[in-house]
Amino acid sequence: MTAASAPESAHPTEPSPTERRISRRVGAIAESATLAVDAKAKALKAAGKPVIGFGAGEPDFPTPDYIVEAAIAAARTPAMHRYTPAGGLPALKEAIVAKTARDSGLQVTAGQVLVTNGGKQAVYEALATMLDPGDEVLLPAPYWTTYPEAIQLAGGVPVPVVADEQSGYLVSAAQLEAARTPRTKVLLFCSPSNPTGAVYPAEQVEEIGRWAVEHGLWVLTDEIYEHLTYGGVTAPSMPVLVPELAERCVVVNGVAKTYAMTGWRVGWMIGPADVVKAATNLQSHATSNVANVSQAAAVAALAGDLSAAATMREAFDRRRQTIVSMLREIPGVACPEPQGAFYVYPSVKGLLGRPIGGRTAETSAELAELILEQAEVAVVPGEAFGTPGYVRMSYALGDDDLVEGVSRMQRLLGQAG
Repeated sequence: MTAASAPESAHPTEPSPTERRISRRVGAIAESATLAVDAKAKALKAAGKPVIGFGAGEPDFPTPDYIVEAAIAAARTPAMHRYTPAGGLPALKEAIVAKTARDSGLQVTAGQVLVTNGGKQAVYEALATMLDPGDEVLLPAPYWTTYPEAIQLAGGVPVPVVADEQSGYLVSAAQLEAARTPRTKVLLFCSPSNPTGAVYPAEQVEEIGRWAVEHGLWVLTDEIYEHLTYGGVTAPSMPVLVPELAERCVVVNGVAKTYAMTGWRVGWMIGPADVVKAATNLQSHATSNVANVSQAAAVAALAGDLSAAATMREAFDRRRQTIVSMLREIPGVACPEPQGAFYVYPSVKGLLGRPIGGRTAETSAELAELILEQAEVAVVPGEAFGTPGYVRMSYALGDDDLVEGVSRMQRLLGQAG
Protein backbone atom coordinates (compact mmCIF):
# COMPACT_ATOMS: atom_id res chain seq x y z
CA MET A 1 0.00 0.00 0.00
CA THR A 2 1.42 3.35 -1.00
CA ALA A 3 1.44 6.42 1.18
CA ALA A 4 -1.10 8.02 -1.15
CA SER A 5 -3.55 5.15 -0.68
CA ALA A 6 -3.12 4.72 3.07
CA PRO A 7 -6.36 5.31 4.96
CA GLU A 8 -6.56 8.55 6.88
CA SER A 9 -7.55 8.58 10.52
CA ALA A 10 -11.03 9.93 11.10
CA HIS A 11 -9.62 11.86 14.05
CA PRO A 12 -5.98 12.57 13.26
CA THR A 13 -5.43 14.69 16.38
CA GLU A 14 -7.25 12.36 18.78
CA PRO A 15 -4.77 10.92 21.32
CA SER A 16 -4.71 7.19 21.87
CA PRO A 17 -6.13 5.85 25.16
CA THR A 18 -2.62 5.42 26.51
CA GLU A 19 -1.70 9.00 25.59
CA ARG A 20 -4.83 10.56 27.09
CA ARG A 21 -3.92 11.65 30.62
CA ILE A 22 -7.40 12.78 31.72
CA SER A 23 -10.62 10.94 30.87
CA ARG A 24 -13.09 12.74 28.62
CA ARG A 25 -15.73 12.43 31.34
CA VAL A 26 -13.72 14.25 33.99
CA GLY A 27 -11.90 16.51 31.56
CA ALA A 28 -15.24 17.98 30.52
CA ILE A 29 -16.04 19.15 34.06
CA ALA A 30 -15.62 22.87 34.62
CA GLU A 31 -14.15 24.19 37.84
CA SER A 32 -16.72 25.59 40.27
CA ALA A 33 -16.80 29.25 39.29
CA THR A 34 -18.11 30.38 42.67
CA LEU A 35 -15.36 28.58 44.58
CA ALA A 36 -12.78 29.85 42.10
CA VAL A 37 -13.85 33.48 42.57
CA ASP A 38 -13.87 33.03 46.36
CA ALA A 39 -10.40 31.45 46.29
CA LYS A 40 -9.02 34.27 44.14
CA ALA A 41 -10.50 36.90 46.45
CA LYS A 42 -9.02 35.19 49.52
CA ALA A 43 -5.62 34.86 47.84
CA LEU A 44 -5.58 38.57 46.97
CA LYS A 45 -6.63 39.44 50.50
CA ALA A 46 -3.87 37.24 51.93
CA ALA A 47 -1.43 39.14 49.70
CA GLY A 48 -2.46 42.38 51.36
CA LYS A 49 -5.09 43.58 48.89
CA PRO A 50 -8.26 45.00 50.50
CA VAL A 51 -10.51 42.77 48.42
CA ILE A 52 -14.16 42.41 49.38
CA GLY A 53 -15.69 39.16 48.16
CA PHE A 54 -19.31 38.73 47.16
CA GLY A 55 -18.65 35.32 45.67
CA ALA A 56 -19.07 32.70 48.41
CA GLY A 57 -22.46 31.17 49.08
CA GLU A 58 -22.10 30.66 52.80
CA PRO A 59 -23.38 32.46 55.90
CA ASP A 60 -20.86 34.66 57.68
CA PHE A 61 -22.21 33.47 61.06
CA PRO A 62 -20.51 30.82 63.21
CA THR A 63 -22.17 27.46 63.75
CA PRO A 64 -24.30 27.76 66.94
CA ASP A 65 -22.52 26.70 70.13
CA TYR A 66 -24.91 23.86 71.04
CA ILE A 67 -24.15 22.20 67.72
CA VAL A 68 -20.39 22.55 68.23
CA GLU A 69 -20.69 21.09 71.74
CA ALA A 70 -22.52 18.05 70.36
CA ALA A 71 -19.65 17.53 67.93
CA ILE A 72 -17.07 17.77 70.72
CA ALA A 73 -18.95 15.16 72.74
CA ALA A 74 -19.13 12.89 69.70
CA ALA A 75 -15.39 13.25 69.10
CA ARG A 76 -14.81 11.89 72.61
CA THR A 77 -17.06 8.88 72.06
CA PRO A 78 -15.13 5.78 70.89
CA ALA A 79 -18.09 4.44 68.90
CA MET A 80 -17.83 7.51 66.72
CA HIS A 81 -14.25 6.60 65.81
CA ARG A 82 -15.45 3.63 63.74
CA TYR A 83 -17.29 2.96 60.50
CA THR A 84 -21.04 3.43 60.72
CA PRO A 85 -23.79 2.62 58.19
CA ALA A 86 -23.01 4.06 54.76
CA GLY A 87 -26.45 5.62 54.49
CA GLY A 88 -26.25 7.59 57.71
CA LEU A 89 -26.56 7.24 61.48
CA PRO A 90 -30.04 5.97 62.43
CA ALA A 91 -30.43 8.88 64.86
CA LEU A 92 -29.74 11.39 62.09
CA LYS A 93 -32.11 9.68 59.68
CA GLU A 94 -34.86 9.86 62.28
CA ALA A 95 -34.03 13.52 62.94
CA ILE A 96 -34.33 14.22 59.19
CA VAL A 97 -37.70 12.46 59.10
CA ALA A 98 -38.97 14.58 62.00
CA LYS A 99 -37.49 17.81 60.63
CA THR A 100 -39.02 17.23 57.19
CA ALA A 101 -42.49 16.68 58.65
CA ARG A 102 -42.10 19.75 60.87
CA ASP A 103 -40.76 22.16 58.26
CA SER A 104 -42.40 21.20 54.98
CA GLY A 105 -45.16 18.76 55.93
CA LEU A 106 -43.68 15.94 53.85
CA GLN A 107 -44.15 12.58 55.61
CA VAL A 108 -41.35 10.09 54.95
CA THR A 109 -39.66 7.13 56.65
CA ALA A 110 -36.02 6.54 57.58
CA GLY A 111 -35.78 4.08 54.69
CA GLN A 112 -36.35 7.00 52.30
CA VAL A 113 -33.37 8.98 53.60
CA LEU A 114 -29.70 8.92 52.55
CA VAL A 115 -27.23 11.12 54.45
CA THR A 116 -24.57 12.53 52.13
CA ASN A 117 -21.37 14.56 52.21
CA GLY A 118 -23.12 17.86 51.67
CA GLY A 119 -25.84 18.79 49.21
CA LYS A 120 -23.53 18.41 46.21
CA GLN A 121 -23.10 14.70 46.78
CA ALA A 122 -26.85 14.32 47.22
CA VAL A 123 -27.45 16.05 43.87
CA TYR A 124 -24.88 13.93 42.05
CA GLU A 125 -25.93 10.61 43.57
CA ALA A 126 -29.60 11.30 42.87
CA LEU A 127 -28.82 12.06 39.22
CA ALA A 128 -26.46 9.11 38.88
CA THR A 129 -29.20 6.86 40.24
CA MET A 130 -31.97 8.21 37.98
CA LEU A 131 -30.20 8.84 34.68
CA ASP A 132 -29.04 6.63 31.85
CA PRO A 133 -26.72 7.98 29.13
CA GLY A 134 -28.55 10.45 26.93
CA ASP A 135 -31.45 11.10 29.30
CA GLU A 136 -32.33 14.79 29.30
CA VAL A 137 -32.73 16.97 32.39
CA LEU A 138 -34.71 20.19 32.16
CA LEU A 139 -32.66 22.80 33.97
CA PRO A 140 -34.22 26.20 34.72
CA ALA A 141 -31.63 28.93 34.20
CA PRO A 142 -30.01 30.86 35.74
CA TYR A 143 -28.88 27.67 37.48
CA TRP A 144 -26.43 26.80 40.25
CA THR A 145 -23.07 26.21 38.61
CA THR A 146 -22.80 22.60 39.87
CA TYR A 147 -26.07 21.36 38.36
CA PRO A 148 -25.05 20.96 34.68
CA GLU A 149 -21.71 19.41 35.64
CA ALA A 150 -23.41 16.85 37.90
CA ILE A 151 -25.94 16.03 35.17
CA GLN A 152 -23.20 15.45 32.59
CA LEU A 153 -21.04 13.47 35.00
CA ALA A 154 -24.05 11.20 35.58
CA GLY A 155 -24.37 10.68 31.81
CA GLY A 156 -27.33 13.01 31.32
CA VAL A 157 -27.85 15.96 29.01
CA PRO A 158 -28.72 19.33 30.61
CA VAL A 159 -31.39 21.26 28.74
CA PRO A 160 -31.42 24.87 30.00
CA VAL A 161 -34.80 26.63 30.17
CA VAL A 162 -34.02 30.33 30.53
CA ALA A 163 -35.96 32.88 32.56
CA ASP A 164 -34.90 36.50 32.90
CA GLU A 165 -35.57 39.42 35.22
CA GLN A 166 -38.83 40.22 33.43
CA SER A 167 -40.39 37.04 34.87
CA GLY A 168 -38.58 37.36 38.19
CA TYR A 169 -36.31 34.52 37.03
CA LEU A 170 -39.22 32.05 37.26
CA VAL A 171 -39.75 29.54 34.44
CA SER A 172 -43.30 28.60 33.52
CA ALA A 173 -44.84 25.19 32.90
CA ALA A 174 -45.35 26.32 29.30
CA GLN A 175 -41.62 26.96 28.90
CA LEU A 176 -40.82 23.56 30.36
CA GLU A 177 -43.31 21.88 28.04
CA ALA A 178 -41.74 23.61 25.04
CA ALA A 179 -38.36 22.16 26.04
CA ARG A 180 -39.63 18.63 26.74
CA THR A 181 -38.65 15.87 24.29
CA PRO A 182 -39.05 12.08 24.24
CA ARG A 183 -35.61 11.94 25.96
CA THR A 184 -36.68 14.12 28.90
CA LYS A 185 -36.63 12.22 32.20
CA VAL A 186 -36.00 14.72 35.03
CA LEU A 187 -36.79 18.30 35.97
CA LEU A 188 -34.21 19.83 38.31
CA PHE A 189 -36.06 22.42 40.42
CA CYS A 190 -34.66 24.84 43.01
CA SER A 191 -36.69 27.29 45.12
CA PRO A 192 -35.50 29.50 46.77
CA SER A 193 -33.01 29.75 43.94
CA ASN A 194 -29.27 29.97 43.78
CA PRO A 195 -28.16 32.24 42.05
CA THR A 196 -31.18 34.54 41.77
CA GLY A 197 -32.92 34.36 45.14
CA ALA A 198 -36.21 33.82 43.29
CA VAL A 199 -38.97 31.94 45.13
CA TYR A 200 -41.74 30.18 43.23
CA PRO A 201 -45.25 30.91 44.55
CA ALA A 202 -47.35 27.93 45.63
CA GLU A 203 -49.65 28.03 42.61
CA GLN A 204 -46.71 27.91 40.19
CA VAL A 205 -45.01 25.10 42.13
CA GLU A 206 -48.25 23.11 41.99
CA GLU A 207 -48.74 23.80 38.28
CA ILE A 208 -45.23 22.61 37.48
CA GLY A 209 -45.63 19.55 39.71
CA ARG A 210 -48.89 18.56 38.02
CA TRP A 211 -47.28 19.07 34.62
CA ALA A 212 -44.48 16.67 35.66
CA VAL A 213 -47.03 14.08 36.82
CA GLU A 214 -48.98 14.41 33.59
CA HIS A 215 -45.89 13.57 31.53
CA GLY A 216 -44.44 10.91 33.83
CA LEU A 217 -41.32 12.91 34.63
CA TRP A 218 -39.11 12.76 37.70
CA VAL A 219 -38.42 15.88 39.74
CA LEU A 220 -35.24 16.54 41.69
CA THR A 221 -36.05 19.47 43.97
CA ASP A 222 -33.36 21.29 45.94
CA GLU A 223 -34.73 22.80 49.17
CA ILE A 224 -31.45 23.85 50.81
CA TYR A 225 -32.58 27.50 51.22
CA GLU A 226 -36.08 26.67 52.50
CA HIS A 227 -35.77 28.76 55.69
CA LEU A 228 -34.21 31.82 54.08
CA THR A 229 -37.20 33.73 52.71
CA TYR A 230 -38.29 37.30 53.35
CA GLY A 231 -41.32 39.53 53.59
CA GLY A 232 -43.71 36.75 54.56
CA VAL A 233 -42.84 34.68 51.48
CA THR A 234 -42.72 30.90 51.92
CA ALA A 235 -41.15 28.15 49.81
CA PRO A 236 -43.58 25.21 49.64
CA SER A 237 -42.33 21.71 48.89
CA MET A 238 -43.51 20.37 45.53
CA PRO A 239 -44.34 16.80 46.68
CA VAL A 240 -46.46 18.26 49.49
CA LEU A 241 -48.51 20.38 47.10
CA VAL A 242 -48.69 17.52 44.58
CA PRO A 243 -48.76 14.28 46.63
CA GLU A 244 -49.12 12.09 43.52
CA LEU A 245 -45.62 13.25 42.50
CA ALA A 246 -43.98 11.78 45.61
CA GLU A 247 -43.18 8.41 43.99
CA ARG A 248 -41.22 10.20 41.26
CA CYS A 249 -39.63 12.94 43.33
CA VAL A 250 -36.28 13.27 45.11
CA VAL A 251 -35.79 16.08 47.64
CA VAL A 252 -32.29 17.38 48.39
CA ASN A 253 -31.50 19.35 51.53
CA GLY A 254 -28.86 19.83 54.24
CA VAL A 255 -27.74 21.77 57.29
CA ALA A 256 -25.29 24.06 55.49
CA LYS A 257 -27.35 27.21 54.99
CA THR A 258 -29.96 27.01 57.78
CA TYR A 259 -27.44 26.38 60.56
CA ALA A 260 -24.29 28.03 59.14
CA MET A 261 -22.66 24.61 58.71
CA THR A 262 -21.19 24.75 55.20
CA GLY A 263 -17.88 23.22 56.31
CA TRP A 264 -19.44 20.33 58.22
CA ARG A 265 -20.53 18.64 54.95
CA VAL A 266 -23.87 17.08 55.86
CA GLY A 267 -26.66 16.89 53.33
CA TRP A 268 -29.29 14.35 52.43
CA MET A 269 -31.62 13.08 49.77
CA ILE A 270 -35.18 11.89 50.35
CA GLY A 271 -37.01 9.81 47.79
CA PRO A 272 -38.70 6.53 46.95
CA ALA A 273 -37.15 3.65 48.90
CA ASP A 274 -35.78 1.84 45.82
CA VAL A 275 -34.06 5.00 44.55
CA VAL A 276 -32.57 5.73 47.97
CA LYS A 277 -31.38 2.14 48.35
CA ALA A 278 -29.64 2.28 44.95
CA ALA A 279 -28.03 5.63 45.79
CA THR A 280 -26.90 4.19 49.13
CA ASN A 281 -25.21 1.33 47.28
CA LEU A 282 -23.37 3.90 45.17
CA GLN A 283 -22.28 5.84 48.25
CA SER A 284 -21.10 2.65 49.97
CA HIS A 285 -18.43 2.38 47.27
CA ALA A 286 -17.77 6.11 46.80
CA THR A 287 -17.33 7.53 50.31
CA SER A 288 -19.06 5.22 52.80
CA ASN A 289 -20.50 7.11 55.77
CA VAL A 290 -20.37 10.85 56.34
CA ALA A 291 -17.97 11.78 59.17
CA ASN A 292 -19.63 10.68 62.41
CA VAL A 293 -18.77 13.87 64.29
CA SER A 294 -20.48 15.92 61.60
CA GLN A 295 -23.52 13.64 61.71
CA ALA A 296 -23.77 14.05 65.48
CA ALA A 297 -23.59 17.82 65.03
CA ALA A 298 -26.40 17.60 62.46
CA VAL A 299 -28.58 15.61 64.88
CA ALA A 300 -28.20 18.41 67.42
CA ALA A 301 -28.97 21.03 64.78
CA LEU A 302 -32.16 19.37 63.58
CA ALA A 303 -33.34 18.53 67.09
CA GLY A 304 -32.99 22.17 68.12
CA ASP A 305 -35.19 25.07 67.18
CA LEU A 306 -34.82 27.47 64.26
CA SER A 307 -33.72 30.47 66.30
CA ALA A 308 -30.29 30.55 64.66
CA ALA A 309 -31.93 30.65 61.23
CA ALA A 310 -34.24 33.42 62.41
CA THR A 311 -31.28 35.52 63.56
CA MET A 312 -29.48 35.05 60.26
CA ARG A 313 -32.64 35.74 58.29
CA GLU A 314 -33.10 39.07 60.05
CA ALA A 315 -29.55 40.12 59.17
CA PHE A 316 -29.82 38.85 55.60
CA ASP A 317 -33.10 40.70 55.10
CA ARG A 318 -31.47 43.96 56.19
CA ARG A 319 -28.51 43.38 53.88
CA ARG A 320 -30.82 42.34 51.04
CA GLN A 321 -32.62 45.66 51.15
CA THR A 322 -29.34 47.59 51.38
CA ILE A 323 -27.63 45.89 48.45
CA VAL A 324 -30.68 46.10 46.17
CA SER A 325 -31.09 49.80 46.92
CA MET A 326 -27.41 50.56 46.32
CA LEU A 327 -27.13 48.53 43.12
CA ARG A 328 -30.19 50.25 41.69
CA GLU A 329 -28.35 53.55 42.03
CA ILE A 330 -25.79 52.43 39.41
CA PRO A 331 -26.83 53.54 35.89
CA GLY A 332 -27.00 50.52 33.61
CA VAL A 333 -27.70 48.01 36.41
CA ALA A 334 -31.15 46.44 36.82
CA CYS A 335 -31.56 44.57 40.11
CA PRO A 336 -34.75 42.62 40.91
CA GLU A 337 -35.43 42.20 44.63
CA PRO A 338 -34.82 38.58 45.65
CA GLN A 339 -37.32 36.90 47.95
CA GLY A 340 -35.08 34.13 49.25
CA ALA A 341 -31.56 32.73 49.77
CA PHE A 342 -28.82 35.37 50.15
CA TYR A 343 -28.01 36.42 46.60
CA VAL A 344 -28.83 39.21 44.20
CA TYR A 345 -28.56 38.64 40.47
CA PRO A 346 -28.52 42.03 38.77
CA SER A 347 -28.44 42.51 35.01
CA VAL A 348 -25.32 44.41 33.93
CA LYS A 349 -26.11 44.41 30.23
CA GLY A 350 -26.41 48.20 30.32
CA LEU A 351 -22.72 48.45 31.27
CA LEU A 352 -21.33 46.23 28.51
CA GLY A 353 -19.62 47.81 25.54
CA ARG A 354 -19.12 51.09 27.39
CA PRO A 355 -15.76 52.45 28.59
CA ILE A 356 -15.22 52.03 32.34
CA GLY A 357 -12.01 53.06 34.03
CA GLY A 358 -10.13 53.15 30.75
CA ARG A 359 -11.38 49.73 29.62
CA THR A 360 -14.42 48.34 27.86
CA ALA A 361 -15.99 45.07 28.96
CA GLU A 362 -17.89 43.24 26.24
CA THR A 363 -19.10 40.40 28.48
CA SER A 364 -20.13 40.02 32.11
CA ALA A 365 -17.06 37.82 32.64
CA GLU A 366 -14.83 40.67 31.45
CA LEU A 367 -16.79 43.12 33.62
CA ALA A 368 -16.29 40.93 36.70
CA GLU A 369 -12.55 40.87 35.98
CA LEU A 370 -12.52 44.65 35.59
CA ILE A 371 -14.39 45.13 38.89
CA LEU A 372 -11.94 42.87 40.70
CA GLU A 373 -8.89 44.61 39.26
CA GLN A 374 -10.03 48.22 39.60
CA ALA A 375 -12.46 48.19 42.54
CA GLU A 376 -10.99 45.17 44.36
CA VAL A 377 -14.45 43.63 44.62
CA ALA A 378 -15.12 40.00 43.67
CA VAL A 379 -18.42 39.06 41.97
CA VAL A 380 -19.34 35.96 39.95
CA PRO A 381 -20.23 36.53 36.27
CA GLY A 382 -23.48 35.22 34.85
CA GLU A 383 -21.61 32.95 32.43
CA ALA A 384 -21.15 30.59 35.41
CA PHE A 385 -24.92 30.28 35.79
CA GLY A 386 -25.88 29.87 32.17
CA THR A 387 -26.98 33.47 31.54
CA PRO A 388 -24.29 35.94 30.40
CA GLY A 389 -25.01 39.58 31.07
CA TYR A 390 -25.55 39.26 34.81
CA VAL A 391 -23.48 38.94 37.98
CA ARG A 392 -24.22 37.09 41.20
CA MET A 393 -23.44 38.76 44.51
CA SER A 394 -23.87 37.09 47.88
CA TYR A 395 -24.98 39.36 50.71
CA ALA A 396 -23.92 36.83 53.34
CA LEU A 397 -21.09 39.07 54.52
CA GLY A 398 -20.75 41.78 57.15
CA ASP A 399 -22.83 44.95 56.81
CA ASP A 400 -19.79 47.24 56.69
CA ASP A 401 -18.05 45.17 54.01
CA LEU A 402 -21.25 45.04 52.00
CA VAL A 403 -21.67 48.81 51.98
CA GLU A 404 -17.99 49.43 51.26
CA GLY A 405 -17.92 46.88 48.44
CA VAL A 406 -21.00 48.20 46.64
CA SER A 407 -19.79 51.79 47.20
CA ARG A 408 -16.59 50.89 45.34
CA MET A 409 -18.67 49.47 42.51
CA GLN A 410 -20.78 52.63 42.42
CA ARG A 411 -17.67 54.78 42.10
CA LEU A 412 -16.16 52.63 39.36
CA LEU A 413 -19.26 51.80 37.36
CA GLY A 414 -20.64 55.31 37.62
CA GLN A 415 -17.88 56.24 35.16
CA ALA A 416 -19.50 54.15 32.40
CA GLY A 417 -19.85 56.38 29.38
